[in-house]
Amino acid sequence: MTDRIISWHANPSKPIYAPPPGAIDAHCHVFGPMARFPFSPKAKYLPEDAGPDMLFALRDHLGFDRNVIVQASCHGTDNAATLDAIARSQGRARGVAVVDPAIHDAELQALHEGGIRGIRFNFLKRLVDDAPKDRFLEVARRLPQGWHVVIYFEADILGELRAFMDAIPVPLVIDHMGRPDVTQGPDGADMRAFRRLLDSREDIHFKATCPDRLDRPEDGGGDPWDMFAECVAPLVADYPDRCLWGTDWPHPNMQDAIPDDGHLVDMIPRIAPTEELQRLLLIDNPEALYWAD
Repeated sequence: MTDRIISWHANPSKPIYAPPPGAIDAHCHVFGPMARFPFSPKAKYLPEDAGPDMLFALRDHLGFDRNVIVQASCHGTDNAATLDAIARSQGRARGVAVVDPAIHDAELQALHEGGIRGIRFNFLKRLVDDAPKDRFLEVARRLPQGWHVVIYFEADILGELRAFMDAIPVPLVIDHMGRPDVTQGPDGADMRAFRRLLDSREDIHFKATCPDRLDRPEDGGGDPWDMFAECVAPLVADYPDRCLWGTDWPHPNMQDAIPDDGHLVDMIPRIAPTEELQRLLLIDNPEALYWAD
């Protein structure tokens, strides 16, 4: 039997930075509990349970008010665990689903009523076996009013995805800025390419997230993630109306380099140094996408 993975910090520190009232953790997940919500047979990893009670306790510990729960790849296209967490949040969570492109319109409407406000397309080959762009475009054209598409990819395929992204008829949110190589610095090739994408249309948002994934000890970095801060602060400053932030808890596949969530929160004033930027990053921008109604 495959060992189940623990990828989250058992005792995260209390952050020094206090988020403003109403702050939103706009990128997190739930795993299971497996007894109620089995993982997909296609899952590339098998995590231990990290359900809503754990998520909401962390939310309170870190000083946040709301969550955006993104369907984890280990649950495939069965969004039951995400919907359950939203239902248990007392109105303090919304979500992003992963769907079979053949989903019926009535099923999309049911997801909307359950608090879903977007769908996610994942292009990381180590996490998904198939990413059919033509079928993704078809379902993107049928989304309920006010929804958006979240896209997860790595920087080396940004160029080949440009035509696909240009064709999506709803707003876009890019997970983790398309995973740029932060060792290149703020003016490196990856960040320049990402800025060209942002400049191509005004309805592209990005998540200024995951220093633990992008600023790694093996590349000369690591906590406190100085290279990440140097790269991302200029991006937030230049696109203040389009940035979001989230913990990425429970940090899928990070079992060998588990971040302290308190330290992740303390990154916020380093990439958004003013109260105005912090409010946009943590409240105004995610509210517009997830609580517009």
